[in-house]
Amino acid sequence: MSVRTLRLPSPTHPRRALGAAAATAAVALAAVTLLPTGQAGAAGTTLRSLAEANGLYFGTAISQGDLNNAPLTAVAGSQFGMLTPTNEMKWDTIEPSRGSFSYGPADRLVSFAQTHSMRVRGHTLVWHSQLPSWVNSLPGSQVKTAMENHINNEVTHYKGKLYAWDVVNEPFNEDGSFRTDAFYNAMGSGYVADALRTARAADPTAKLYLNDYNIEGLNAKSDAMYNLVKSLKGQGVPLDGVGFQAHFILGQIPSSFKANLQRFTALGVNVAITELDDRMPLPPSADKLARQAGDYASVVNTCLTVSGCVGLTQWGVGDPDSWIPGTFPGYGAATLYDANYQPKPAYTASANALGGGTTSPTPTPTPTPTPPGASCQVSGKVSPWNTGLTEDITITNTGSTALNGWALTYTLPAGQTVTNSWNASLTPATGRVTATNLSYNATLAPGAATSFGFQATHTGDTAFPTSFSLNGTACTTS
Repeated sequence: MSVRTLRLPSPTHPRRALGAAAATAAVALAAVTLLPTGQAGAAGTTLRSLAEANGLYFGTAISQGDLNNAPLTAVAGSQFGMLTPTNEMKWDTIEPSRGSFSYGPADRLVSFAQTHSMRVRGHTLVWHSQLPSWVNSLPGSQVKTAMENHINNEVTHYKGKLYAWDVVNEPFNEDGSFRTDAFYNAMGSGYVADALRTARAADPTAKLYLNDYNIEGLNAKSDAMYNLVKSLKGQGVPLDGVGFQAHFILGQIPSSFKANLQRFTALGVNVAITELDDRMPLPPSADKLARQAGDYASVVNTCLTVSGCVGLTQWGVGDPDSWIPGTFPGYGAATLYDANYQPKPAYTASANALGGGTTSPTPTPTPTPTPPGASCQVSGKVSPWNTGLTEDITITNTGSTALNGWALTYTLPAGQTVTNSWNASLTPATGRVTATNLSYNATLAPGAATSFGFQATHTGDTAFPTSFSLNGTACTTS
């Protein structure tokens, strides 16, 4: 499979040194970030609070080494309400030799979560990867006992402290067949049910999940997971949900994503987005970041509209600690935060999708009439694809008087319908649209410029909007 379609399993080494391409991307990304430096979240809101207001959680994944990164922990502790340890709860860390358990690294992450009132998602109890050699060397007759002992010991250690466990991670090949790992070879497909029953006995309160990648759309692999879940529920096996890793590629979210989630919830299980990121070819650009913002907003909106989707977790906090550049050379910039842990357009789009664009606790200044002699200039770019597009619009105050609040009105071409926006509040979705500033970009000094954007569907006309006016005064376009 090519790098454009390949999505690998759960990342195993989330922190990597930035190579030359990634370093260049970090500089470019900082240059095109649309939110002001130091702005962790618009108007004092957080992804955590916005998600919780919608009955969801918004989480992140961090490692023990990340606890020494002050900018990272500041964002993680304030913006996210769920923590997933990247590696510290996997078998090779917890039980490196048979019967010898090591909980120190994972305990430190659980302590961080407790200090910041975050819940914890355990990841993962049974997985074909990151297994110590002694497990793979066991005679088949001993695997079941070893697996049950491992699950019982680890789950009991964290009993009452964790929200959920990814009990079995990535059980399927791409064609929907079971992976022939140590567990399947020794126990057949029954190892999944045995693992779930063992985990439930060890902690009756933790939610129990199966977790996999490339099951976001309708395909052979998601069909296999669906049939497994249906079979397990029919047998009365304890199973609370399915995790969809969602390691997406820019512009390639499956069109069947929502329908796929809904068929799982119809079986009586919850669904969760467990390892979200959205990688792009490096270096990033305003266009790519705008499309990424649309992707993130689409994922958030899908979870919001699927009854039984309980939350989302991004894999990593920011681009510096993402696993993508080290695994997919030439790709990166996959998270909500840039190289300096400043929010990207994807952050704003996600917050807006959760209601952040309309529930700001800080009053937004009312646009003042444009003073006599004031003028404005508008420029922008349309990036179309199939039946969708993103548009980036920049407003420049070419007058001599500062604006305290602005409203840019323009006409969308027929057939274009706004689905989400960033850095401005847009209404209505079609026809003559008005984009109003948010609290953090309300002031526009003489000679200053500000940018906003939106994603829209279209029926064929992908032209740039026309007839721009700022606070009632016509603007020139370039």
